[in-house]
Order: sequence, then C-alpha cells, then structure tokens
Amino acid sequence: MSDNDTVDRPELFVEERLVDGVRVVSVRGEIDNDGKDVLRQALLPADGMEPARLVVDLSGVSFMDSSGINVFVAAHQAVTGTEGWVRIAAAQESVLRVLRLVGVDAIITCHPTLEEALHP
Repeated sequence: MSDNDTVDRPELFVEERLVDGVRVVSVRGEIDNDGKDVLRQALLPADGMEPARLVVDLSGVSFMDSSGINVFVAAHQAVTGTEGWVRIAAAQESVLRVLRLVGVDAIITCHPTLEEALHP
C-alpha cells in the first residue's frame, strides 16, 4: 500500500486528571476497534487498581462502536461491589444515541456536562 492509499483515521487521545478526588478521563477522536485498547488502558489501569470514582468526558468523541461499549461495561463491572462509580459526561448526540440504544445509560449514568457528572 502506498502513502496515497492510506486512510486518514482520527487517532484516539486520552488525557487524565484528578478533580476533587475524582479521576477525569477526557477522550478525543473515534472509539472503535483501533482505539479500544487506548481507552481500556485509561479506564482499567494495568496495575490492577480499581477506578474508584471515574468520570469519562466524551465531548471530543465523534464516533463510538461496540468496542467502546465493551470497555465501558468492563469499567462499570470493575467498580461493582465497591464504593466507586463510573459516569459519562458530555457525549455528543451520535455517541449518546449508541449508549442509549444498547442500554449502557441504564447502568452508567450519562450527564450532559462534565460539571454535572462531577457534582450531580
């Protein structure tokens, strides 16, 4: 394949920070099979520590398929039975539609803004 044949696909970028004791993971790009491992590493750290309180800011995500859904369900399961939680913030309408279609919004609370997710 030559350089002219390559398809420019948006990469998945993840940025983490701590806000009032809550780990905020901001995601930009497309969450698909190519990016699922980046998301998984951010939401489910390899060191085995459970993400006690986690808000995932999806305001920069333009597309998500079932690969992303699986990562979110795994993150939710990792905190089930603990005092922790996972919340989704600021998902664009197309991404929110996918979350609702498969019922993720029934197990992980989706908030319209990051601020509301941090302080419901």
